[in-house]
Order: sequence, then structure tokens, then C-alpha cells
Amino acid sequence: MKRKIVVSGRGEVRGRPDVMTVQVGVSLVRETVGVAATEAASLAAELVHVLQFSGVESDDIQTANYSIHPEYEHTAHRQRLVGYRVTNALVVKIRDLEQSGAVLDAVASVAGDDVTMGGVGFEIEDDAELVTAAREQAWNDAVAKARQLADLAGLELGNAISIEETVAGGGHPVARAFAMDEAVAFQSTPIETGSRAVIIDLRVAFQLLD
Repeated sequence: MKRKIVVSGRGEVRGRPDVMTVQVGVSLVRETVGVAATEAASLAAELVHVLQFSGVESDDIQTANYSIHPEYEHTAHRQRLVGYRVTNALVVKIRDLEQSGAVLDAVASVAGDDVTMGGVGFEIEDDAELVTAAREQAWNDAVAKARQLADLAGLELGNAISIEETVAGGGHPVARAFAMDEAVAFQSTPIETGSRAVIIDLRVAFQLLD
């Protein structure tokens, strides 16, 4: 049976996000379903027009939720039908991050009090170079550990005989929730993207030689 040693290595490289994902839409209550659906459809169409006018591609705009349900006002002794709520939510990818605040401000100005914004997420969509750099770090880390352990055992480190890799970060969005009053303030509030980490974990088995 061949002797072997199994070690783990980790590499972490940080980069600036290149895409912002945000859920925007309209949610309104009107006395009848027909009126609510018609007005919601009109506002949603205006939102899409504004997004496209602001440079967002059609492929980066996707319907996330559409719902209609009655809304009631509850009191101590009874409930009263107020009307019908129609919600139409879109998931939008904004690739020009320098204009992201202006885009959200434009959305808020179109829908007014009926606008909804769920959360903001930042991701690194083009993370190939970061993954390569993190993988190299992880490999060097694993080799250094394996060499030290082999030296301590008085043995020679052989070739790698198995490698398992786990990738985290980068393309996975990090959501940031914000309140409606914050959305209204986007005209004067910059969007801070921060940085994201791409992390590579390797589990490597090396052969040990006499």
C-alpha cells in the first residue's frame, strides 16, 4: 500500500464587483382588480422603459414576481375590503456601476409612492483571473504544508495523486436590504460596491517516498 499524506490549501484574492443586482417593481392597491392590474402594468412598462433608456439591456431585466390579492383593513370587530393589491417585481442587473445610483433614482421617480425595492447584491461576474490567482495561492499553500510534514517525517514528497477543489465567493451575490426612504435618497447617496473575495480550497493527497 502506497503511503500518502493529505493536506488542505487555501487561496483568497479580492476584487471589485462588476455587476449590481437589484429587485425593483411596483406594488399598489386600487378598488378593483381591473384598475389595479391596468395601473400596475402601465407603471411596470414605464419602469422597463426607464431601465432600458438608462442603458440596462433587455436580457438583464427579468420578472421575479407577479401577484394579485385582496387587501383588508382589520379592526377589533370586523375586516373591511380596502381593495386589491397588484405587485410586479423585476430582477435587474446593472453593469455600469458608476451609473447605478442614477438608475435607481430614475426608477423611484417613475413609480413614486408605488415603487418597491427589495435588496441590492454585488457580484464579480468575470472572475476567471481571480479564480486562477486564488487557485495558485491554494496550491502553493498545500505544497508548503505537505513538504513540511514530509520533512518532519523524514520522507520525500512525491507527486500529487488526487486533488479536490472548492470555489467560493466571486460570482455569488451578497444582498443588502434597504428601506424605501433610503431608495428615495439615491440622488445624493453614492453606491458603494466594496470588494468581494474569491476563495479556493484544495484538498490534495501526495505520495510519500522513502
